[in-house]
Amino acid sequence: MSVIPTIALNNGVEIPQLGFGVFQIAPADTKVATLEALEVGYRHIDTAEMYGNEKGVGDAVRESGLAREDVFVTSKLNNGFHAREDALKAFDTTLDTLGFEYIDLFLIHWPLPAVGDFVDTWKAMEEIYASGRAKAIGVSNFQPQHIQRLLDHTDIIPAVNQIEVHPYLTQDDVRGFNNEHGIETEAWSPIAQGLVLTDPTITEIADRIGKSPAQVTLRWHIQRGDIVFPKSVSRSRIEENFALFDFTLTDDDVAAISELNRNERTGPNPDEFNWIP
Repeated sequence: MSVIPTIALNNGVEIPQLGFGVFQIAPADTKVATLEALEVGYRHIDTAEMYGNEKGVGDAVRESGLAREDVFVTSKLNNGFHAREDALKAFDTTLDTLGFEYIDLFLIHWPLPAVGDFVDTWKAMEEIYASGRAKAIGVSNFQPQHIQRLLDHTDIIPAVNQIEVHPYLTQDDVRGFNNEHGIETEAWSPIAQGLVLTDPTITEIADRIGKSPAQVTLRWHIQRGDIVFPKSVSRSRIEENFALFDFTLTDDDVAAISELNRNERTGPNPDEFNWIP
């Protein structure tokens, strides 16, 4: 079994750099997929209220036989609950749905800049953190100007910023801002929903070193310092995505993949996205 490196967040909490994501996994399939990931060796699971599959994650952790403290679990505040009281209730619901007494990391899922003031939402997150029921708090899809408002008007610096990152959207500016302020970058859509897997630069590297394009892309994330959590319901893909620590890309390979940047998103632009379910 590979030994997954951990990264110390800005409050000292250790997070495994490689995790398993359950975005777009049907609630009925989540428990089985998560159990398989835990059997393979993953110890970091990323879910969200919005995904509707928190219960499957919680059930899998309990049925895995692993101690709760040995599995790092993240969830996220849904978009309709940014008001203080709503955020506090939504967090309680997340814990109840997961069946946990605490969660390792809780994030604001989207800033929703045209909907309301996410500064007040963050202050509710600070209350949640102070209660001890979230070991760390952070944000997702926040641009530097959004985080700067938190830095200017609140007390706790986010532990992470989970953003879309892949070779076609390297997000160097956002990652640099995060790094400058001690905020770790988590990468969602790390293979651009599969778009990068046929890129000639990536396939050439993969063929040369005897690895899959997905492994090459995920290893690129790891070597850049991203926290990454690929998703799959296929046992073979779950295992493939886990096997990232028996090889290393050269500096030239990392640079060549980084040069593929097109500033091309597969998901919404955080400056424009204001959807509430």
